[in-house]
Amino acid sequence: MRTAGKPTTVSMFIATALLLAAGAVGAAHAPALAPASPESVGFSPGRLAMLDAYLKAKVASGHAPGATMLIARHGKVVLFNTYGQADRARGTAVERDTIFRIYSQTKLVTGVALMTLFEEGRWRFDDPVTRFIPEFAKLKVYQGRNADGTLALDDAMRPASMREIITHTGGFGYGLGTSDDVEKAYNASGYLAAPSADDAIARIAELPLASQPGLHWRYSASVDIQGYIIERLSGRKLGDFMQERIFGPLRMNDTAFHVPASKAGRFATLESYDRATNSLTEPSGVLVFDYSKPPGAASGGAGLVSTTMDFARFAQMLLNGGELDGARVLSPAAVKLLESNHLASEIRAKNDEAFSEHTGVGFGVDAAVVLDAAKAGTLQGEGTISWGGAAGSWFWIDPKNDLLAVGMLQVMERWSDPALRTIDYDTSALVYRALVDPAK
Repeated sequence: MRTAGKPTTVSMFIATALLLAAGAVGAAHAPALAPASPESVGFSPGRLAMLDAYLKAKVASGHAPGATMLIARHGKVVLFNTYGQADRARGTAVERDTIFRIYSQTKLVTGVALMTLFEEGRWRFDDPVTRFIPEFAKLKVYQGRNADGTLALDDAMRPASMREIITHTGGFGYGLGTSDDVEKAYNASGYLAAPSADDAIARIAELPLASQPGLHWRYSASVDIQGYIIERLSGRKLGDFMQERIFGPLRMNDTAFHVPASKAGRFATLESYDRATNSLTEPSGVLVFDYSKPPGAASGGAGLVSTTMDFARFAQMLLNGGELDGARVLSPAAVKLLESNHLASEIRAKNDEAFSEHTGVGFGVDAAVVLDAAKAGTLQGEGTISWGGAAGSWFWIDPKNDLLAVGMLQVMERWSDPALRTIDYDTSALVYRALVDPAK
């Protein structure tokens, strides 16, 4: 007979088990991206401080008016700093909730939206794009110029596949510049300012491909085309579909295709690097969008605005295998497929391609993926996906090290500025330099 009030070994075991279970439940429901000490997840605070000093110097030099940087590991934020000004004319400081144009970081968001429809069996990787956009059935391919100066065109041998659409290998142009005849044609078409997705499709259908589908990797309008396909498959505007499937569930409250008047005070000013004067100036070009109202045809390739934390929540969802704070966007299998290389081996075998065997980098669904860290010359783990935006923002998501990074700038043409050209590579090296105990 046991003494009254004294627990038995069995009851103590049960009580301990219940406490441990309660702790596990509490940990599972702990909010994502809460702050934590660098040491708790393997970082050296002293070495991480060098990243902070590097970014402070970029802002102090005047090359970057303002910036943010967020680093998280195991779902815990170890660095989230802001630098400089969001609006130099008004003297407005960059804050943690400053809204930035993320431009081509939009691409991965569109890729995730497209993958939600893949999970539903709405499309397959080897489907011809004409299954969803029959207007592309008679595309022509650029062959040079005729004697009279007109464009020489040939018939496309076949439609691009969805796999080629998600890897920029469908032969499409982009029009962000006017470097060649195809880019000039895309630029002049104004498809990014079209009043509707159908109108944008009609404009692209009249433009020449730069090459036959499947021959080369060429940065292109492919992700805008993905956005138009999402609208046709879902019957929803792209922004509404993303709000329902991604932004709402992940509580990305400041991510959208426009900035309402109530948030305009938090919207960072866009500037551009002028290589002739080595100074910042007012930007121009097809990517200078009017964000004061929703666009007619949302750009799935470049149209979103977001905050540093909003995008970090999106990235953490992918690190978690498609779920964040109880909201599931994708299955783990779909995330793994998204992060896998989808470039054809024939393209990767060509040394002159941007994503070939000798670079160690492939291409997944709308993002670059590290396949061989040694060949890529990076400290990032193999399987890391990354990309950046035209205004200088950048990110990477490293599943091997369970780490994410988001950096924000608002400087167009930052790749022309020697002081900012390698900011994404430099910050990556500094982050991994600080990760001294990756086993934690």
